[in-house]
Amino acid sequence: MCRVGMFGGTFDPIHAAHLRMAEAFFSQCRLDTLRLIPAGNPYHRDHGPQASAEQRLAMVQLAIADRAGWLADAREVRRQRPAYTVETLEELRAELGPACQLWLLIGGDSLHNLPGWKRWQDILHLANIAVAVRPGFDAAKLPAALQPYWQQVPDFSNSAASGTIRALTLPPVPLSATELRHKLAAGEDCSGLIPAGVLQYIHRHQLYRNTAR
Repeated sequence: MCRVGMFGGTFDPIHAAHLRMAEAFFSQCRLDTLRLIPAGNPYHRDHGPQASAEQRLAMVQLAIADRAGWLADAREVRRQRPAYTVETLEELRAELGPACQLWLLIGGDSLHNLPGWKRWQDILHLANIAVAVRPGFDAAKLPAALQPYWQQVPDFSNSAASGTIRALTLPPVPLSATELRHKLAAGEDCSGLIPAGVLQYIHRHQLYRNTAR
């Protein structure tokens, strides 16, 4: 059985916390392929990304260039309108067929808000959800609508093609893109927080020089 993961995000810029979550996702779900999908025009953001969609895609490509099985997927960058997660999953499911395990990686906060997403129940018909939870996460406090899907099962390998929600055991690094943008704007050293190739790209293209958010 094939196992494919989808990790979408603004990636403005991609950084160490993203990569650590991706590593946990790839290993614990035993994925054959991990698709990192930069959002082209995020509908949920009050402010648009500071880097262009093409620049954010380029940074993802640089960050994962040496990782076998990891792909930078440009489909949402190419889309001419805001992309909804359910639509991207529909495309992936059509490409992969009904038997392939398809996993979506989200954070714990996003999981609590899932019932507010467009066609959220269709998301669970299309994929399983892996949750990068922070310390203190309590599945008992999830919305009632999500409780039937939650499974605390340590072995990800025996899952169905879709329809379950499970936690990753490795919590994310406490690092945000907003924090990094402010550090970059202030000229602070971000070595170790951002992959070296991405940091070189940021400096070469003079990104994040002036940020108020």
